[in-house]
Amino acid sequence: MSIVSIILAIVVIGIAVAIIAAGVKVVPQSETRVIERLGRFHAVLPPGLNFIIPFVDRPKTIYTRYVTVGVGGRHMVRMTTTPVIDLREQVYDFPSQQVITRDNVTTEINALLYFQITDPKKAVYEIDNLPNAIEKLTQTSLRNVIGELELDETLTSRDTINTRLQSILDDATNKWGVKVNRVELQDITPPESVRVAMEKQMQAERNRRAEILNAEGEKQSLILRSEGQKASRINEAEAVKQAEILRAEGEARSIVLNAQAEADAIRQVAEAVAATNTDPATYMLAMKYIETLKEMTAGKDNKTVYIPYEASSVLSSIGSIKNLFGQ
Repeated sequence: MSIVSIILAIVVIGIAVAIIAAGVKVVPQSETRVIERLGRFHAVLPPGLNFIIPFVDRPKTIYTRYVTVGVGGRHMVRMTTTPVIDLREQVYDFPSQQVITRDNVTTEINALLYFQITDPKKAVYEIDNLPNAIEKLTQTSLRNVIGELELDETLTSRDTINTRLQSILDDATNKWGVKVNRVELQDITPPESVRVAMEKQMQAERNRRAEILNAEGEKQSLILRSEGQKASRINEAEAVKQAEILRAEGEARSIVLNAQAEADAIRQVAEAVAATNTDPATYMLAMKYIETLKEMTAGKDNKTVYIPYEASSVLSSIGSIKNLFGQ
């Protein structure tokens, strides 16, 4: 065999190997290829080993978007073409953009978009540049949503904005074979003058709340103090009442006991007087008369006591009293 024949055989074998290699496509998991045959859609390759006709079938190239970090930490967006279609969930970090709220405040907002290609054929043929279309659609939808809200609502309603954006983008990208899973607003940056005014307003609100809390505390303190004074006065009045009741009960008991003692004494005297055949009335009158004389003559000064003539009849009963005491 001549050298030319050997070289020719090697060339033919090389071409055959190249053709076979070009016809064999290994697709990794979570990826796919869109194959065109003579310029028309032919198939979507599943993950694994696939065979195509070289020079007749070729994968369709699509645009892809990625972010690089440039000088000074700046993020730069790059666009490139590739035949690989990633079926995993992807995230697009859009650069900050200025939007105007309903109360005419210019605010800078950047967002994150999480999406997934569900139909590779639509993603290739229904839109020319899918990453660019998603970015522009997100920016315009964000302007529309923020334009319907005031600044305060924008700052406090992130979840509402995220939900509305996700719904709008999911409906719009459905015909592109894309499923928008969620949208997240990263930063909302109002102008410096607005931030200063908001800080002053927040400080004033905090001062107002502090004054309200202090007033509430003083109010509760006064209420508790008055309730304590009320309870103290009630307790004092109750104590005075109980003391008066006890004093009255004691005096009543004392009067009863004195009356009982006097009744016993009178009864005993009456019995003694009856035993001596003496008039009890005369006895009682004489005793009262003697007590009165005792009070009249009491004291340190010398006193002259004049006894009325009518009292002689009373004094005549003293002899009978003497006899009574003797018995």
